Amino acid sequence: MRNVYRVLAGLIAVEVMLQASFIVYGDAGMGKYIEDGGVIDKAGMEAAFDSGDAPFSEFIAFVLHGMNGMFVIPLLALLLLVSSFFAKVPGGVKWGAIVLGLVLLQVTLGLMGHSFPVLGALHGINALLLFTSAVWTFWRSRRLVGGDATTSDVPRERVIA
Repeated sequence: MRNVYRVLAGLIAVEVMLQASFIVYGDAGMGKYIEDGGVIDKAGMEAAFDSGDAPFSEFIAFVLHGMNGMFVIPLLALLLLVSSFFAKVPGGVKWGAIVLGLVLLQVTLGLMGHSFPVLGALHGINALLLFTSAVWTFWRSRRLVGGDATTSDVPRERVIA
């Protein structure tokens, strides 16, 4: 079960990297579209989401960012927390809960950022915190896979709970 916990933590970190790639790819494509004379307005964006007729090819990145952030990452974080109860990683439940809490905050900031743009800045900062927490969770559990904390290469008193 430690392997499951470890893989889920690693997948969350990879998913956060993908999220950054998606949003920047979409933003760059939108910038090029506007530079080439395209116009973006609310009606056009809503029509693109409703009909699937994208105004520019990179538009799909916005869709992927939204779906990944609303469905895939929260599901992985929930599975991480559930697996933490069985993985017997010291501090694993705490770190699983931290990752899930940051994911829930991330979703909230992302949704609210459309109404309050300053929350978009916090969305980016929280993404860094989420990535770091997922990597830390992965790294801690990686050292313990195949044995308990007493047989790892980290002295028991140095294992952070």
